[in-house]
Amino acid sequence: MSDLILAIDQGTTSSRAIVFAPDGRMVAKAQQEFSQHFPDDGWVEHNPEEIWKVTTQVCRDALDQLSDDQRVLGIGITNQRETTVVWDKTTGTPTYPAIVWQDRRTADHCRRLARDGLEDDTRARTGLLLDPYFSATKIAWILDNVEDARAKAERGDLLFGTMDTWLIWKFTGGKVHATDATNASRTLLYNINDQCWDPVLLERFGIPEAMLPEVLDCAADFGTALEGLDGIELPIAGVAGDQQAAVVGQACFEPGMIKSTYGTGCFALMNIGETPRLSQHRLLTTIAYRFDGKPVYALEGAIFVAGAAVQWLRDKLGIIKSAEETEALAESLSSNRGVYLVPAFTGLGAPHWEPDARALICGLTRDSGRAELARAALEAVCYQTRDLFKAMEEDAGERPETLRVDGGMVANNWLLQALADIVHVPVERPDIIETTALGAARLAGLQLGLFGDLNDLAQHWSLDRRCEPQLGDQERDAMLKGWEVAIERARNG
Repeated sequence: MSDLILAIDQGTTSSRAIVFAPDGRMVAKAQQEFSQHFPDDGWVEHNPEEIWKVTTQVCRDALDQLSDDQRVLGIGITNQRETTVVWDKTTGTPTYPAIVWQDRRTADHCRRLARDGLEDDTRARTGLLLDPYFSATKIAWILDNVEDARAKAERGDLLFGTMDTWLIWKFTGGKVHATDATNASRTLLYNINDQCWDPVLLERFGIPEAMLPEVLDCAADFGTALEGLDGIELPIAGVAGDQQAAVVGQACFEPGMIKSTYGTGCFALMNIGETPRLSQHRLLTTIAYRFDGKPVYALEGAIFVAGAAVQWLRDKLGIIKSAEETEALAESLSSNRGVYLVPAFTGLGAPHWEPDARALICGLTRDSGRAELARAALEAVCYQTRDLFKAMEEDAGERPETLRVDGGMVANNWLLQALADIVHVPVERPDIIETTALGAARLAGLQLGLFGDLNDLAQHWSLDRRCEPQLGDQERDAMLKGWEVAIERARNG
């Protein structure tokens, strides 16, 4: 009988369930999208109950694909980070829709705190910037804008969680209210130096500590899934935020190693070891993973819109029917013809951090069409990655030798080569590009004894494709100059 791990990848636009063998083979897979809600300018919401329903459905669908001689030992969960859920701890009813990480409604709150001179202290405690991206101001908004929410929270009747916590609570029938250190480190409430919820920050944001989950290691006992799996009971043994799970899946266990994941957004993390270090270029310092109570840290650059720009071409403009079409469209052009897309649909992330920036397309002529827009959407991912890479290089004092990439977008070979050309380092795609889900499975496998240690995990990483830079310096510099002009225009509104 073969032993397997069920990985739940609860993303921004869909939930996936993938059953992995210990060697990383995908044995079964199911995926389902869920609704996106945009009730106001810059607002993004999800229905937590819909996510629970979709997540359990894909789990059941994946488990149904297994044969009788295949046994699932446990569950690993990875999730969209920062997305905020507040619910009644007695009834389990969400107090308000989930406020998604992309949501910008609390930008004024963050600006007020910054004007009060609190950003440096907050950053020293959390490694994060005062930005609506993170959970703290989202929680505060719910408490201040939903009738009786603050009074209930102060009585201890409401619970907060990022999406991992919500799923753990639902799976365990309300028995476990917990998160892991990586998700906690994204709330703007967790002290990454002292490894605890910070009382100064809780007071600063007006959030009762009773709302907050217990913080565990990434490989730990998160309780037993008793609900949602048609009577199957499985231990929840590994949890990490999606980008940190990809660090594990990409085996970036040595300082200086860097990975970049391309999904709805783009997130690059560089391992910086056991000592936190603050960026000089407005990158984030975050917990990459934690075992036995000992954290390893990373510098992170977050791009809010990557694959979401391709979704926009498909769903709003209707110029493509599937994301796969963009590869052939981009390849059909010998150059970008001066067309740039700055996908600041929900502001700009690192290293700019401009919540009020708005998307723009520039350089269009009467001859511009589907191919130019598709190529501009893909190139925008490359330019933004280069901006992050440059900042990381300057912070770390050395240039990483390679960039490991993953996520759904990197199945596009044209994009892979464009990344190598623009970032100007070799780009490596692993055999398994579902490294976010794989990382969750690896974490659960560590807890359940399928793997010995991180060196054991590193031995399982294998290369599928490596792209070397091919673009000449002159052409690359011209393209980057055009991008810098475009992004400056977006930043100025």
